[in-house]
Amino acid sequence: MARPVLAFFLKGNTYTDPIDGRSFKNFLPYGYGKQRNNVLSPSTLSLERHRLLWLYLKNKTDFFKAEYKVLHFAPEQAFYKRFKKMSNLDYVTTDLNSPLADVKADICNLPFSDNEFDIILCNHVLEHIPDDTKAMKELYRVLKPEGFGVFQIPQDLSRLETFEDNTITDKKERAEIFGQYDHVRIYGRDYFDKLLSVGFKVAEIDYTASLSEAEINKYRLAKGEIIPVVRK
Repeated sequence: MARPVLAFFLKGNTYTDPIDGRSFKNFLPYGYGKQRNNVLSPSTLSLERHRLLWLYLKNKTDFFKAEYKVLHFAPEQAFYKRFKKMSNLDYVTTDLNSPLADVKADICNLPFSDNEFDIILCNHVLEHIPDDTKAMKELYRVLKPEGFGVFQIPQDLSRLETFEDNTITDKKERAEIFGQYDHVRIYGRDYFDKLLSVGFKVAEIDYTASLSEAEINKYRLAKGEIIPVVRK
């Protein structure tokens, strides 16, 4: 109920959410513990990563035009209704708990056939999964040959290796170290190597490199954030 009120009072021309095209004088702060200012869209509730992915799919793929069967894990509210309405997509959502999921399923044991989906969207999910290698193998199994996936994760590109420590059990401490208490790791650059080891071809897409500083600021993107695009 608060969303349309906030959107009304924040109307302006400084920043634009490319998902719905609406502009605002400010975006909202967001974050666990240490908040990031001016990052949450008042209209779609999108964050930097959502707007980045939308721009990439719109401008660098035929996602909005071609006929595809799409599997979307833990569907984000910024995307869910929009993708559901797209007549070119056979759109399937899945999650263990989300009320937006068509299929309640464990990512490590999916109830889908081999080579079933043209596109898989699995964003900010794998950092929650203890056995992420098993999850990656399942994603590879259900993706069609020549299909592609986008597997965004929170990633520290300054780290060569992914960091995990299961001995840290205090929720507050885990939130401080891992970003959220329910994250089980901080991915480093070796995330791409892990995807390669499962069999995926991996492209590290820095879409912001193709945009001007003014555009990055206008859409409130995180400069240099990598979109991991995989193919089978």
